[in-house]
Amino acid sequence: MTSTLNPINDQSQPLEKGTDFKVIGLIGVAHFFSHFYIYLLPPLFPFLKTVFDVSYTELGFLLAVFSGTTGLTQIPFGFLVDKFGAKFILIFGLAIEGIAFTLMGIAPGYTMVLVLMIVAGAANGVYHPADYAILSASVSKDRMGRAFSLHTFAGYAGFAVAGPIIVFLNMYFGWRLGLAFCGIAGLGTAILLMFYSRHLRHNSKSVSTNAAPVEGDKIPEEHGLKLLFSFPILMCLGFFALLSLGSTGIASFLIVALGQQHGTDVEIATLILSTYLVASAVGVLIGGFVADRTQKHNLVAAVCFLSTAIIIASIGAFSVNVFLIFVLMGLMGVMHGAIMPSRDMIVRSVTPDGAFGKVFGFVTSGFSIGGIIAPPFFGWILDQSEPSYLFFGIAAIMLCSMTTVFTSPRRRAN
Repeated sequence: MTSTLNPINDQSQPLEKGTDFKVIGLIGVAHFFSHFYIYLLPPLFPFLKTVFDVSYTELGFLLAVFSGTTGLTQIPFGFLVDKFGAKFILIFGLAIEGIAFTLMGIAPGYTMVLVLMIVAGAANGVYHPADYAILSASVSKDRMGRAFSLHTFAGYAGFAVAGPIIVFLNMYFGWRLGLAFCGIAGLGTAILLMFYSRHLRHNSKSVSTNAAPVEGDKIPEEHGLKLLFSFPILMCLGFFALLSLGSTGIASFLIVALGQQHGTDVEIATLILSTYLVASAVGVLIGGFVADRTQKHNLVAAVCFLSTAIIIASIGAFSVNVFLIFVLMGLMGVMHGAIMPSRDMIVRSVTPDGAFGKVFGFVTSGFSIGGIIAPPFFGWILDQSEPSYLFFGIAAIMLCSMTTVFTSPRRRAN
């Protein structure tokens, strides 16, 4: 079979030694900015409320619009990634998002910021389909689990530092220059990715390969909507949606629930939540090493889901002291984080070559589904003054998630 050379995405050159680490680093930095920009505005809300004379509801709408447009654009970008290749779409998206946040620094009013958040949210939709497509095509199979774990860890890092950085910049330069500096940093990173773009490879549909499937594997012929609505891919979508539902419930209402259930002070409850989030980041790294040493990714995810369900249910069912809550939530964070690399490996295992962009774009839209449902649902539970139901509800979600990880017996050749 002859290969058709794609000028946008030339895969003909051999991989250089050390390329894995360059690719993981470059994609990690891009994913860092994806999450960094998501959490960049909330610390500025008190200032923006005064400057633009708007309510917190209107400011919250900025985030809703950002998330909504990201969810809507992920799947179309996935199709574009699979058709034309991922690297230049990723670079374009990062550049546009950087420009949007730079322009927010000179926005004259709320309406302009809203428009720019729509643009930034749409650009943010490139990361998941493009990142996973590039990692799957560029990184050696024996490092794939760690590649996925470091990719997720980079996103966690973006969440973690966004607040301190913008608060620092606002303190010394003002919020307008602070946003401009952050936007320019993203644009500069896009230029860096362009400079090293030869290391970012992606087998788009325009590139044919001589690789044959492993005997016994049945690679689906369809690459369109029929693939996305196949049972294994829908199960992966459910996996992401349920994972997001539980995670959002914890991140949004753990502090309130601990106060209602155990009388935990807000300051202590905040530290407990921070412990959980840091432990989750550590768990992601641990999960990457585990994912590279086993093919039973569904079993790893199932054990972690079961463990997290038991832990969170115990906090809701029993009277536990503060120290034990710290320990339990830290352990739960590690187990929860360890799921992430196996999650990505499961999706990869059921995705045919040339479809990584659309599949990852589709299944990661589950994040938006969970993010939309969780806040009002768990908020309603707490409004009923039944905090134990929040813990039991999250435990039930974790148990339901176990059913989604056994999606297909198919294994990839690479």
